[in-house]
Amino acid sequence: MERIAIPTQIYSGTDSLKQLGKLNQEHILMVCDAFLPGTPTLDEIKGNINSSNQVTIFSDVKPDPPLKNIMQGVNEYLKNVPTVMIGIGGGSAIDTGKAIRFFGEKLSGKCIKEFIAIPTTSGTGSEVTNTAVISDPENHQKFPIMEDYLIPDVALLDPQLVMTAPNSVTAFSGLDVLTHALEAVVAQDANTITDALAEKSASVIINNLVECYQHGDNEAARKIVHEASCAAGAAFNNAGLGICHSIAHQLGANFHIPHGLANAMLLPYVVEYNAIHSQLALHKYAVVARKAGLASSGMGDRVAVRKLQSQIKQMARKMNCPATLTAFGIDTKAALEATDQIVASAKLDGTFPGNPVVPTDEDLAEIYKKIIK
Repeated sequence: MERIAIPTQIYSGTDSLKQLGKLNQEHILMVCDAFLPGTPTLDEIKGNINSSNQVTIFSDVKPDPPLKNIMQGVNEYLKNVPTVMIGIGGGSAIDTGKAIRFFGEKLSGKCIKEFIAIPTTSGTGSEVTNTAVISDPENHQKFPIMEDYLIPDVALLDPQLVMTAPNSVTAFSGLDVLTHALEAVVAQDANTITDALAEKSASVIINNLVECYQHGDNEAARKIVHEASCAAGAAFNNAGLGICHSIAHQLGANFHIPHGLANAMLLPYVVEYNAIHSQLALHKYAVVARKAGLASSGMGDRVAVRKLQSQIKQMARKMNCPATLTAFGIDTKAALEATDQIVASAKLDGTFPGNPVVPTDEDLAEIYKKIIK
């Protein structure tokens, strides 16, 4: 039996923040990126919340949220006992908010009424997923908390919030969306509904992401990419992910590679590997290539998939993304020495079982080594 759940109420558009005006007499814990307090973005968000509400801001959010910082946020939760939480920012901020909720509710015994997610990057899809990825820097590990009740109740997608994102954030987060879509479409729990979401998301990113990078003020392109990020999140939250993410998580934990960039480096080689070892994956990637306009209907699956791989690499080049760890500045010897640890940790990652093919240790090592230099 297949199960598909998208419980989040999603509001998209430049007037979506007006939904915050519905909050009345709530104790709100707002979790946001560290740079947001004092900015017009946060002022605008707060301006949509009426004065009957009490608002506390926690902004000590760090990339790859470490447990130490999350527990500082939990202390704010216990001190204020919020009735509503709002996560604002990139995936790290929204994940931090989810993790604070997870521990805060358990320790206080008091649950919030509502969690509202306001993404300011088009990338993680965290506004519609049940996952909060946190890190243990001392042991070089990233691990997910996965609970369906952590899926935000409301997602507000305002394209104006992403129009000022730095180019690197646009590139890395957008390629993360493409990875979500391409992993979800071939994942173990994929179905007709998740395929529809993933295929459309991939097509949107392939045809609009570079435009967002080159012309960040293109509101129409920003809006459709923002929505694609959300749709891809809903797809993988139901279908699963795969070894691109399981390896990428280790690159973040060991070398502090931005998550989207790590995925972008790995994605062409993961697509190649899965297409070689699974006829179904080969065909489904080819369908994506055709729907995105990369391949004609009469083109064979293998040729179509090569077009897809080439497009991923070409997009990354156009957006000045380093293609290897060495190009990013990681010492080649250190990267090679980490191979066994990367492989062992990748196999334990929560995204690993979703891959359409079960790789050997040698397979994982080979994929990883392709992005070292």
